[in-house]
Amino acid sequence: MPKGFFSSKIFKLAAVLAVLGLLIFFNPRPVTRPFKTALNYLIAPFQKIIYLSSLKIISGKNFLLSIGSIKKENEKLLQENQRLMAENARLADTGRRIEALEEQLNLLPREKYELESAYVIGVDPGGFRSWVEISKGKNHGVEAEMPVIVSKNILIGKVESVEPETSRVLLVTSPASKINALSAETGAKGLVSGKFGLGIVMERVLQTDEIGEGNSIVTSGLSNNVPRGIYIGRLQGVSLSEDKLFYQGVVSSPVDFSKLEIVSVIKRAK
Repeated sequence: MPKGFFSSKIFKLAAVLAVLGLLIFFNPRPVTRPFKTALNYLIAPFQKIIYLSSLKIISGKNFLLSIGSIKKENEKLLQENQRLMAENARLADTGRRIEALEEQLNLLPREKYELESAYVIGVDPGGFRSWVEISKGKNHGVEAEMPVIVSKNILIGKVESVEPETSRVLLVTSPASKINALSAETGAKGLVSGKFGLGIVMERVLQTDEIGEGNSIVTSGLSNNVPRGIYIGRLQGVSLSEDKLFYQGVVSSPVDFSKLEIVSVIKRAK
């Protein structure tokens, strides 16, 4: 082996590594402590970075989980709020209908008529206000041709057809409706019917009869099952008919036919 080998840098490095290996193997603390200290000094900054990064990752994960939890809670609160709003609306509507029914029962002339109160449950889908469907029928003693009124004894129409639990009411605003009527002030008689574009009109009033604007128009009692004296409306715009043989005029009803909710059927007069 050449002499230069033992003096070479490789030999010196190998010797140093061998000594270090023996020191670490036998682990004498006073000897290895400086190496450990130096190693910890070198690793410490990286440990801090790794630790802080792990904290950020955990914090971010917890933040995302909290967002998901808050979102679910908000959805539950929103659904509960919507349910409560719907329930409050239902209760408010029920309370209003009960009040309207109580008012109807107190105002209708029950000392004169036997009445059957009912809710309006359907309307003319064509929007012509020709008829409404009510919640009482044959099983409640309702029959065809019976008059139907609202509070304060105001006529709105007659029963057109009847089912066991429901009935259809032909309104006075329908052209198919024909009600014998008269002027409460003068007694002039005519026929009340509906007319598209005008609402309710009174026609076929003889020219020999006295009639004028502002007259109160009531039922004459000549129509089937319709008692005399039920209020229909007030006469407006009196004029001659096209054939010049009769008077006619528009009848203004105090009833808003688009907002009917509770009505009463006159089953018979007492």
